Amino acid sequence: MTTNPRSPAAGPSENRFQLFSSESLSAVEMVIYAALGVILSLAALFALFTACRALWHGLAAEASAQTIVEVIDRLLVVLVLVEILHTVRISIRSHILVTEPFLIVGLIATIRRMLVITLNAANLTSPANWANDGPAKLRASMLELALLGGTVIVLVVSIHILRKSKSPEEEEETKRAQGRVSAKAGQGDEMGA
Repeated sequence: MTTNPRSPAAGPSENRFQLFSSESLSAVEMVIYAALGVILSLAALFALFTACRALWHGLAAEASAQTIVEVIDRLLVVLVLVEILHTVRISIRSHILVTEPFLIVGLIATIRRMLVITLNAANLTSPANWANDGPAKLRASMLELALLGGTVIVLVVSIHILRKSKSPEEEEETKRAQGRVSAKAGQGDEMGA
């Protein structure tokens, strides 16, 4: 038989143990989230640096479509990392796992894949690739592109529905975030005056 920790029969030492365990695990969780945030920040900065470097080399060598798609691809990786970092930040601050950032990451990743397929499809139509099973590969690429397009529509509709029906905790988090943004804007206006 287990005792209910809220019942009078449960001893104070049991409540202290539960409180200590909860606080200890919460502290460990915060340390892990902080380490994850640092690693994601470094990864995003590195991806941004490689995107800038690819753009610089592309400009020096008269950028081709391949270079532009490569830069956009790397920038989309940066956006994915920043969105995951945003999710970690919300989790640290409010201890609530918010769904919307994961949908946005999925949307960005889907668009990223669509860009890669589009670039590869352009290469498939070259005479050398066309003779080597090009039509079948192109057909498979177009099917994947259509499925990804459907995924984009589903993700956008999901994000729209999620924004229309936020939980009270998410509403409060949004209000707090908007309050900080408007407070920072107000401070910027005061400094500029």
